[in-house]
This record gives sequence, C-alpha cells and structure tokens, in this order.
Amino acid sequence: MLTISSPEVLAGELRPLLLRINRRLRREALPTGATAGQIALLVTIRERPGIGVRELAALERMSAPAMSGYVDRLENAGLVARSPVAGDRRRVGLELTGEGRKLVRRARAMRTEWLAARLRRLTDEQLAALESALAPLALLLDDEGAA
Repeated sequence: MLTISSPEVLAGELRPLLLRINRRLRREALPTGATAGQIALLVTIRERPGIGVRELAALERMSAPAMSGYVDRLENAGLVARSPVAGDRRRVGLELTGEGRKLVRRARAMRTEWLAARLRRLTDEQLAALESALAPLALLLDDEGAA
C-alpha cells in the first residue's frame, strides 16, 4: 500500500537534503578559483546579457553599491565587461568576457561530473525513481501558484 506523507513531513525531509546537495555542488566549482557567489553572478549575467548593475542587485536582493563592488572584482579578474547600452548613454550593461564564459562552462562541467559520478552508483530502479521525480521537483519552482 502506498503511503503519502503530508507536505509538511515531506518538506522537512526534502529541504535539508536539497540544501546539502546544493552545498556540495557549490563546493565542486571551487577549484575554478571563483566563489560560488561569483559563479552565480556570472551565470545571471550570461543569461541576461546587457543587464545593469542595479537590476542585478535587485535580482540578488542587495544594494547597488555592494553589487557594484562585486562587479568591479569580476571586471578586474577579466570575467565581465561593461559596455554602453544602445539607445541610452547613461546605462551600462554587463557582458561575460571569453574568460567568464570559460569559467562558467568549467564550473558547470565540474558540478555535472560530481553529480554524474554519484548517480552512477545507483541501481536502474533508483535512477528511474529520480528521473520520475524531476517533473514534480521542477513544479516546485513554478511561481504561478505562489500566494
């Protein structure tokens, strides 16, 4: 007989597990020389080319001056470039440099390999169970039903 836990019980078990997996994945990219936070910013800039510092700060829920400091460090490291936004001389947008793109690809590959190595340890049945959980897990990120 199938027993279904309440959402609260399941959340109590799933949350710490997801947090631990996330922490491990973040650590896997440390050999790139960038912090997990820097990589996260680079990914956001890659996904939103031309994003401004203020918009990036708002997305990350931090002040624009603090974000400007982070962006300055990424720029000094040769990972991000600032460029004028067409049609608005006052705005400056952010783009990844070639080195920034390489670093993001390397971090992603390292994280994927770490996870793939652990998935290889599982049985076919366990892999199938995880695969069938992907769609419901993706729904957790859907903000449509958020109150």
